[in-house]
Amino acid sequence: MIVKEWTAIKKQQLAPVYLLYGEEDYLLHETKQLLIRHAIPETEMDFNFSLHDLADEGSLEAAVEDAESFPFMGERRLVFVDGAMFYTADKKKEKQPTDVLEAYLQSPAPYTVLVIHVPAEKLDERKKITKLTKKSATVIEAKKLTVNDIRGWIKSKVADHKMQIEDEAVEKLTVLAGTNLFMLAGEIDKLALYAQGADVIKAEDVTLLTPKSVEHNVFDLIEFTLTGKTAQAIELYHDLLRQKEEPLKLLALLSGQFRLIYQVKNMSEKGFSQQQIASRLKVHPFRVKLAGQHASRLSGEHLKKVMLELASCDLALKSSSGRKEMILEMFITRLPIFVK
Repeated sequence: MIVKEWTAIKKQQLAPVYLLYGEEDYLLHETKQLLIRHAIPETEMDFNFSLHDLADEGSLEAAVEDAESFPFMGERRLVFVDGAMFYTADKKKEKQPTDVLEAYLQSPAPYTVLVIHVPAEKLDERKKITKLTKKSATVIEAKKLTVNDIRGWIKSKVADHKMQIEDEAVEKLTVLAGTNLFMLAGEIDKLALYAQGADVIKAEDVTLLTPKSVEHNVFDLIEFTLTGKTAQAIELYHDLLRQKEEPLKLLALLSGQFRLIYQVKNMSEKGFSQQQIASRLKVHPFRVKLAGQHASRLSGEHLKKVMLELASCDLALKSSSGRKEMILEMFITRLPIFVK
């Protein structure tokens, strides 16, 4: 978590240069919003804020010129640079000469907050511009949160509403809504509005108001088929179709989940912990935990049969001009046969 940096921004203890990167888009978005709210007054946005998108014909040279310009009728300027791919190893997207930025970083303007966003998980640490920026800027890496981090983040977001949330409600919220922070933030806002005056968000509030994510519905669908509840699986499938979910998308989610189940089973049998599996597969530990529950019911041979059937179903869906809904429904109906 990047609590320390956020706290400093809220206190207007601002650095002259920020470098933002990482795989958790919500945390990057929130950091940008905090800087916009606290760096300059809203009334100055029209003349002391500028955005330069390098992925859309923006110029790094123009951005630095903006950063060097004195603020107009205010204390500081706020300059955003998006799409700074020259910090990565991707040479295809490296089109901006960095000399002008390197010179600026040697002595950043004290009246400007320059925010550079790199839309990538990693920086190329070998590059001169990366080394120089790390020496002179506040670097914020937005990492994917662990399960425990997400629990703490949910409580923190609820606290922003001057409320609390039961531990059981936290667990139910992550189960139903998943671990996407954008989605969770929306659900928290809705729950806080509903529970206004009660001061505490309860588990029953979450059950009443929070719809299941598509991914969790797919998890339930697999659970129903593996436990012999085919009728409930088909009913859930029809519900998803009524919600305008495409059969091909649902098949992709099913394939991804079974592939994860297969990988988790293999790695668990080799002695890897859930956290180690999550790290090696680069998936959230919560997904590994759910996959492990299914993996315990299936043998490796069963899973191979299911994967072959999924491949056949995928080919049928992509080549058929008929009712694609029926192709996936037939797979769901037959699935218990392949795991016996």
